[in-house]
Amino acid sequence: MSLLPKLFFLAVVLTGLPILGVALAGLPVAQYLEFPPETRYVSHAPFSWVVFACYGVFLLAVVTPFWIAGWRFRKRSSAAGPAVCPFPWWGWVGVVTGLVSWYLAWTRYPWFSGFQTHTFTPLWISFILVMNGLTYRRTGHCMMLDRPLFFFLLFPTSALFWWFFEYLNRFVQNWYYVGARFTAWEYFWYATLPFSTVLPAVLGARQWISRWTWVDATFEHFVPLRIKNPRRVAEGTLIAAGAGLIGIGVWPDYLFPLLWVSPLLIIVSVQTIAGERHALSDVAKGDWRAVISCAVAALFCGWFWEMWNYFSLAKWEYAIPFVDRFKIFEMPLLGYAGYLPFGLECAVIGDVLETALGINGDRKYGT
Repeated sequence: MSLLPKLFFLAVVLTGLPILGVALAGLPVAQYLEFPPETRYVSHAPFSWVVFACYGVFLLAVVTPFWIAGWRFRKRSSAAGPAVCPFPWWGWVGVVTGLVSWYLAWTRYPWFSGFQTHTFTPLWISFILVMNGLTYRRTGHCMMLDRPLFFFLLFPTSALFWWFFEYLNRFVQNWYYVGARFTAWEYFWYATLPFSTVLPAVLGARQWISRWTWVDATFEHFVPLRIKNPRRVAEGTLIAAGAGLIGIGVWPDYLFPLLWVSPLLIIVSVQTIAGERHALSDVAKGDWRAVISCAVAALFCGWFWEMWNYFSLAKWEYAIPFVDRFKIFEMPLLGYAGYLPFGLECAVIGDVLETALGINGDRKYGT
């Protein structure tokens, strides 16, 4: 299947299955398509120590082996390696504009009131400049300079990408926005600008993190994860992940984690069935560099997303069933786990864009 038909198929599956599920369940479809999304119609389950403990144990079991391996190497060697270039002038511009934007985002000056709800975009443009500057300092290369067309197209691609997750959130309502009210057109344009910074930020951070010495030394030859008959496993995974998306709006309290997991599983399953290389290909031979750098990059960006959001005027808040406690900023502690698969989804979309442009990515999937 060529690229465009495959993208069309994935778009239909990923957007169509949730709405199909609520339609089959007899729920009012119109409420999931409300724009701007203002009505709170999902009643979330209260906090549960049992569920919190089960999720926590599972996450610790998954993350701990990687954390221990990385920590052991960091104790033996430098994490970074020597810089090869000075930090660039445009990186310093990002530092200065980022600090100014941060200050203005968390203060409430009357003369700035007209712009107070729009500080997210300059903050993240600054972050992107700094990430590219740090990568340039370490390697003499960065995405912004080496692949300017790819870098530029990441912004509109990112806007479309994050609007998709806003759409999925309509079925679980795990986050909602407060602090500003806009008309439909205002909401679309004012939201599209900050949404456009997501992919450039995560992929810029990934490029920087992938150059850390400990990523190569620890995870290039880690534990191999071989699967017998991967095509059949992919077919089963595709069916299960698709069924999960069908049910996500019907049982939002129980299936809400699939908002982050199912899109990745569906895309990787389709690529596996088509015999293509994908984001998890290298783990079969024990090379986890791509997985680690993508996941850490998204978690790193997630910390700044949540921190800068905390005292901003226009912001988001969370309502997550069973585990909505022990917040770091507005995000419940276990909610940060969603950033781990999200990093891989960002990498997958970046690879799709590279394929469409006919270019070879920078250490695509850790190679």
